[in-house]
Amino acid sequence: MLSKNKIKFIKSLAIKKYRDGSNCFIAEGFKLINDLMGSFVCELLVFTKEKEQAIAHFKANERILTDDAGMQKITSQTSPDGVLAVFQKPQNSATPTNICHQELCLALDEIQNPGNFGTIIRIADWFGIKHIFCSPNTADAYGPKTIQASMGSLARVKIHYIDLPSFIAQLKSEQEETPIYGTILGGENIYQSTLSNKGLIIMGNEGQGISPQLVKLLTHHVEIPHYPLGASNAESLNVAVATGIVCAEFRRNINI
Repeated sequence: MLSKNKIKFIKSLAIKKYRDGSNCFIAEGFKLINDLMGSFVCELLVFTKEKEQAIAHFKANERILTDDAGMQKITSQTSPDGVLAVFQKPQNSATPTNICHQELCLALDEIQNPGNFGTIIRIADWFGIKHIFCSPNTADAYGPKTIQASMGSLARVKIHYIDLPSFIAQLKSEQEETPIYGTILGGENIYQSTLSNKGLIIMGNEGQGISPQLVKLLTHHVEIPHYPLGASNAESLNVAVATGIVCAEFRRNINI
């Protein structure tokens, strides 16, 4: 059964400083855990009797059988399905600056909402984007809400926290023709733009958009126009919705 120390440790992972200190994160639900199993080392698997057979093939360094009352002590879900995992976060590796010269990547400038972030990870996965570069103040990719919203796509999309202005400056110094796209009010209509199958797409903060420092580094300004043109519509789009539209348009414009 679950000890008090195990419960305390699992619950602590809801807080970023403890995730960073332990280099671990939590995931809940059979499907999500199944998706992550092949990509992250599972330190701990906690499950109820009803899930014991279903998760028998999962590899974990430690397994704990508990009851519904025990699961309620560690879950963040309203209706837990009886399985929770603690995974190791991936090891930090060198940021692959050259990848943007070869394929399409995303950059997130201070995205704050973990639900938006998780949805963007899922969108990137759907459209075959393997790398997302994030400013340091972007939400934590390994927070519970981001993990749940990403629906397992974190297994296939690599997240890099970097100094975005320095990173983009380095990209340009390596290869000037690599395009840097940004969604900007007054930019070129994205539906009429010639889009590349490589480069970097920057999506900005929910309230402030792309920071002025990064706007100066863009090579292409694009905009999602509202309809009908000139009408008084919603002030803005949700950043995850906008990311989905932008990625779909990039993929529609190229032969994938």
